[in-house]
Amino acid sequence: MVKEFRRVRPHPGRLGAVRTLFTRQYDVTRAVDGISFSVDEGELVGYLGPNGAGKSTTIKMMTGIVLPTGGTVRVRGLDPWKDRPRNAAQMGVVFGQRTQLWWDLPLRDSFRLVGAIYGVSPADYRTSLDRFVDLLDMGEFIDRPVRQLSLGQRMRGDLAAAMLHRPRVVYLDEPTIGLDVMAKDRMRDFVEETAQAGETTIVLTTHDLADVERLCPRIILIDHGRVLYDGDVQGLKTTYATHRELVVQLAPDETTGRVPAVLAEHVLGAEITAQEQGQVRIRFEASRIAVQHLIDSVNRNYPVRDLSIVEPDLEGVVRRIYSEDLAP
Repeated sequence: MVKEFRRVRPHPGRLGAVRTLFTRQYDVTRAVDGISFSVDEGELVGYLGPNGAGKSTTIKMMTGIVLPTGGTVRVRGLDPWKDRPRNAAQMGVVFGQRTQLWWDLPLRDSFRLVGAIYGVSPADYRTSLDRFVDLLDMGEFIDRPVRQLSLGQRMRGDLAAAMLHRPRVVYLDEPTIGLDVMAKDRMRDFVEETAQAGETTIVLTTHDLADVERLCPRIILIDHGRVLYDGDVQGLKTTYATHRELVVQLAPDETTGRVPAVLAEHVLGAEITAQEQGQVRIRFEASRIAVQHLIDSVNRNYPVRDLSIVEPDLEGVVRRIYSEDLAP
């Protein structure tokens, strides 16, 4: 997929060259630069990248909102731009804080309108609505006007509206942005249960990497309109987070009652990054030093009360990739 946006270059003024309609010049921005991937039916994929990376533009091309400049886009055999009505019938979309609900109507009436638009049968409508009300805990506010709902309540309503017609493909663009902890948990529970059923393909874009770690077996990481990584979370950590940390809580010496100092040469050449009140943090390269050998070395030389291994978190790995330009 390729998507370029053209903007008319500002006129240079009297001293510049005279331009007419036929000599107009443009500045071209390539928002998506040859991104290529496929998603299996029933798969849940996290689509990640910093602001301006091309995530939303990609989603808009897959939904048929934006026409690609080059390349091809196929969603379940359809060209989203050319087959917009058929593509719309098979998909659901949640775009962050942009609601698809009717502001002055009770939430229940918004659902009725969505069901009518998509031609959902009365039996299927009742079955789907009952399920969503239960899973998203909407019984308390389903009869309130949308304008009276909190952000978390409205986002739950938007998610239900996007799923009401049982779409085969769902695009969730920042579905938990601005939500409190409880609202995020409900949204994640719903997405997780939907994904586990295996009937709906879900593409999730988010800046909340807790969503990704919990929900996404696969992630696609992009920047400047190109794919940097496509695989699972653990593979990303293995590739770009080469170090781990061993946290050791030392025990006082039985004779002196003092906590011993730790010397770097006694821990297989690993790097001691901090020592405070008997706690020692040791950074080591996982591919070069076996964690069990490191633990054995510490145990042989020092009295140990407790120890633990700290694995890199996804947020730290992604931040490091972008800040240090580590990706190929």
